[in-house]
Amino acid sequence: MIRALMFSLIGLTGTALAWDEARVPGGLALIPVPENSRPMFMDRPVLTLKQDQTTVAVVGLALSLKPGEHRLQVDNEVIPFTVTGKRYLEQRIYLDNPRQVNPNSLDLERIRGEASRQHDALSEFQGSLDRLQFILPVNGPISSPFGKRRFFNDQPRRPHSGTDIAAPIGTPILASASGSVILVGDFFFNGRLVVIDHGEGVKTMYNHMDAIDVVEGQVIQQGEPIGTVGATGRVTGPHLHFGVILNGASIDPSLVVPEIRDLPGN
Repeated sequence: MIRALMFSLIGLTGTALAWDEARVPGGLALIPVPENSRPMFMDRPVLTLKQDQTTVAVVGLALSLKPGEHRLQVDNEVIPFTVTGKRYLEQRIYLDNPRQVNPNSLDLERIRGEASRQHDALSEFQGSLDRLQFILPVNGPISSPFGKRRFFNDQPRRPHSGTDIAAPIGTPILASASGSVILVGDFFFNGRLVVIDHGEGVKTMYNHMDAIDVVEGQVIQQGEPIGTVGATGRVTGPHLHFGVILNGASIDPSLVVPEIRDLPGN
């Protein structure tokens, strides 16, 4: 089920946005909850928005989530909801560097350390979300949509957790919304990357960058350049991998940035 609902953020006036609900793995669920409640999903706090006089929990649903009935914990009560299955497309990618498919022992040690840093950054829940309007970070055709089941050199790997937008090396990348830079790095698979925390468990991620023009701890405003498109990490050509994270779960960016649906190749 997909439907658009209009919300205004608690504590703000005159701010509204349609975020699309999709109760599927990689989607989000919009669930009414009591005012001033503290909803939790999978032991993680959840963003709340206000629609007129109704408080709504905005629950990010991970790609790995199994279809079926799930439970939102709201203080001392449980609200059940159903997640339906979705079959994403497949993508087969062939790489010349075998280590990008089967890393050696030194690579694996590096990857584990990077995965820990990334997990810690994406799991944080702090600050206040002060803007609901997210913008497209770069313009270009979609080279790989969200959720594709990927095979590298015919070996199955994790589904695609973001949207890849192709653009020439050096194309400026803009912050999709205001926030604080919480992670900057040069990772084995993700290449040069930036993660921006927008508050209350909402984050955006920018991978495979060429130049990075921000540092950890820097406050960035929506539309400000954070770096440029590159071809670093595990790639077959220059592009931006753009990810959106809610309560630690990577969701389809087009649910939050509808302009993605209008890009060629989507």
